[in-house]
Amino acid sequence: ILAVLVLIHEFGHFIAAKRIGVKVEEFGFGFPPRLFGIKKGDTIYSINLIPLGGFVKVYGEEYHEEDKKMDKRLRDRAFVYKKPWQKTVIIISGIIGNFLLGWVLISFLFTQGVPTPTNNVIVESVQRGSPAAQSGFQAGDVIAKIVARWKTYELTSTSDLIKFSKDFAGENINTFVKRNDKVLNLVISPRKNPPAGQGPLGITITSFTEKKYSWYEAPFYGLIEAFKITRAIVVELVKILVQLVTLQRPQVEVAGPIGIAKYAGQAIKFGKNAVLELVALLSLNLAVINILPFPALDGGRLVFVVYEWITKRRVNKSVERYTNLMGIIILLSLAVVISINDIIKIYR
Repeated sequence: ILAVLVLIHEFGHFIAAKRIGVKVEEFGFGFPPRLFGIKKGDTIYSINLIPLGGFVKVYGEEYHEEDKKMDKRLRDRAFVYKKPWQKTVIIISGIIGNFLLGWVLISFLFTQGVPTPTNNVIVESVQRGSPAAQSGFQAGDVIAKIVARWKTYELTSTSDLIKFSKDFAGENINTFVKRNDKVLNLVISPRKNPPAGQGPLGITITSFTEKKYSWYEAPFYGLIEAFKITRAIVVELVKILVQLVTLQRPQVEVAGPIGIAKYAGQAIKFGKNAVLELVALLSLNLAVINILPFPALDGGRLVFVVYEWITKRRVNKSVERYTNLMGIIILLSLAVVISINDIIKIYR
């Protein structure tokens, strides 16, 4: 999963660099050492030993004084000599790639059916020998209202039915049930002391119904959902940063590669749609995290480009290099700490 997410990200950089005319020296699957590679045009397409993502190596990422003597054709294909807006496009294209992946997967899932909240109380299943089974309840029934002690109660949530079934336990109540195009009146007596895990009525209920979108509706609603999820991720990240700055303990679960593997294993048990949902969420997370203005991330590189754009001067080469190096060290250290925490949680 991580390899797919990183490859999509790097593919975004790759396509943008090619379209803008920057020479791409290598597009690699996995991280070095290289196992083998094929050169096509100017680019080596390589397979590397460590299968945890991929990378794009573009020509001329840093400015060198001796570049002034470089052949003009090579200068024109170097990243560092491109206009700020062109650099910006190349940098943010990886983020756009991850967002597009999340959008596509969410749109596909919308065609498969998504749980949609309603104001209905829907019967999911009926347990054998329960009061509901004896009264004739069936899966798919919608319980609209009940009449008890000469009063009518409209049901708009599952909590309503749970409350009334306890309040009127041991009494006969009339339930009005919608089944297909009919309305049925079923009499039921909730149990005062039901078997463990069954409840007074002996049914499982939900207020969600599965809604499927057509292939032409799904991209529109999928885009809206992708933006909603992205916004939620941004809000939670801001909360975490505020809590860290104010020396509070972040009220959120943080997971690294080991934790993600655990969640992926759980998702597999629920089927491919659950796995695709996890991939979509991770892809949107990766997009948001990469846009953060932190050294070594795309957002950090973007800060240097914006500085160049505004001041018309390049950032000092040493400052940029050492800033990015410090960023990488911090990120790797954080990854180690999170991974250790993941292992502790697994064996706790």
